[in-house]
Order: sequence, then C-alpha cells, then structure tokens
Amino acid sequence: MKNTPRIVQRILEAIRQNHSFCVVGHVRPDGDCIGSQLGLTLALRNLGKKVVCWNQDPLPQKYRFLDPEGIIQPPRRGMKFDCVIATDCASFERLGNVGPFIARRKPLINIDHHESNTLYGDLNWVSAREPSTGELIYRLLKAGRWPVTRAIADCLFAAVSTDTGSFQYATTRPATLHAAGELVAHGANLARICDEVYQSYPLSRVRLLQHVYNRFRLTHNDRIAWFWLKQADFTRTGADSADSEGLIDHIRAIEPVVIACVFEELEPELTRVSLRSKSDKVNVNEIAAQFGGGGHPAAAGARIPGKPVTVQRRVLGALKKALNSTR
Repeated sequence: MKNTPRIVQRILEAIRQNHSFCVVGHVRPDGDCIGSQLGLTLALRNLGKKVVCWNQDPLPQKYRFLDPEGIIQPPRRGMKFDCVIATDCASFERLGNVGPFIARRKPLINIDHHESNTLYGDLNWVSAREPSTGELIYRLLKAGRWPVTRAIADCLFAAVSTDTGSFQYATTRPATLHAAGELVAHGANLARICDEVYQSYPLSRVRLLQHVYNRFRLTHNDRIAWFWLKQADFTRTGADSADSEGLIDHIRAIEPVVIACVFEELEPELTRVSLRSKSDKVNVNEIAAQFGGGGHPAAAGARIPGKPVTVQRRVLGALKKALNSTR
C-alpha cells in the first residue's frame, strides 16, 4: 500500500479493525449507488465480515438482476454495527429514512464522487475527479488486495457504466476505461449488463417517454429544454418514479440544447428538479446549490418546496441567467 492515498489506508485500517458493517446509499438509488453498495457489501462478506446493506427505496427494475439474493433491504430497528459505510451519497440527509437507524455508530465512512459532498463522515474519501463512486470502490478493493469475483465485477462495471453514460460523458477518463477493462477481465458480463440496463425497458417507461416527447418545451432560443412529470402522468402510464431515470437524456440530446431540466411532482408543493449541462461553461451544480441541492457540474438536482408555477419560474430564471453569463 506504499502508493495508496492516506485516506484509503485509513479506510482499509478501519475495515480491518471492525467486524459488523452497514453499507448505505442515497434515496432513489441509481446504477452507481446500487452497484457501489452491492459491490462493497459482497467484498466485505468475502472477507468474513458481517454486513447488511440498506437503502430507503427499492431497486429500479432494470438493476434487480444485480441483486438476485435481495441483499439491499430497507432499514430495520434494533440493529447495531461497528462501522457504517455510505456510498455515492453527497449528504447525510440524502440517506433518507436510513439516517435515524445509523445514528449510533462508531466510524461513519463516506465514499463519494459528488462535488457537493458535505463531508459528513468521520472518514471522508470524496474525489470529484472520478466519474463514478463505483470506480472508487474498485480502487479500494485493489488497494486492499481483496478478491474481485464475477458478481462484484458485474456490480462495479454497472456502476461505472451508468454514471459515465456508458462511457460517453466528458468525465470519462483513461483510468475509467482501464478500470472497466479490468472488471471485464474479472468476469463482468458486459453483454448481460448492457441488455438489462440499456435494452430492456418496461412498457410503462416507454409510455412515459411518449409523454415526454409530446410535452417537452424549448425556451431561450432553444438552448433550454424542459418538461414536467406530474403524479397523474405516472398514474396514466402505469409507471413509477424509477421509470423516470434517464428520460432527461432524451431532451439533452437535442442539438441546440445546452441545459436540460425535468420538474417532477413529488407532492403538491414539493418538486424534484433534475438538471443536465452540455457546456463546461454552465455548472448546474452551482445552479442546484441555489435551491439547496447539488451534484456535479454536468448533472445535478434539488428538491424545491413551493407552488409548481413558482418553482418553474425560479428555476428557468436561474438557467437563463447562467446561459446569459456565458456570452
């Protein structure tokens, strides 16, 4: 471990000294969160550790193949742990209802790649340079010289692939492709992962996508694209909130668009806003921070209270201001 960063050495030492663990992730888990949680949980169990893996929300359908044994569970009362490890979660609040169940713990280890991370752990390994937390978990396994099984390789490859847009985003680095190649060499089933994640959408999601194409709007000389997802839209299409993941990419891909935005109704006066930027001159993490959210320069979000029309006006106003400042 001579060339291993000090923080990684400290995390490995904390893991070595403890026996029981809880691995947690953020609400509405995406591929990076799920793959990181599962990959780390399997690796710790292979070391002989006692590990539970908790998330407030269930896995979206397209990621269930990574967890055939149902390792990721909702939190349960009355359980104690030597150590808690949070993966891909930018703040303690983003753990949702898992938070109160892990309040009594010794070290809380925070492993993440979000620029907006609040450093809420006792040990914080936050590297915004990395395009995914899955890559950080893989580096941890390599530094500890832990075995990487096929199941672990599947989970971590899915994590890296999904958070890089299948290696299309500008955040993808040579080291990312190298790590992905090593995971395939460890047995990651590339064909199955791509089929399950990218080519096996439920009909409900396709109906929701049809709604997007019928209802999206362009503004500010077609440089901003946006649409709403209301509770009635989910009811009408038979979709759930997990089906909305990735829909924003369809309007982001429109040629003149610089910023894409989705407004999703969570409650009558609570809106989840997702933002994507195609320009290194527009940092949507900074825009989301204005509304109490965060994320990455190219992908961020926030939950904003208030009347929907007011939220829409405020967010679109902030997006236009950001675009105007690039001229």
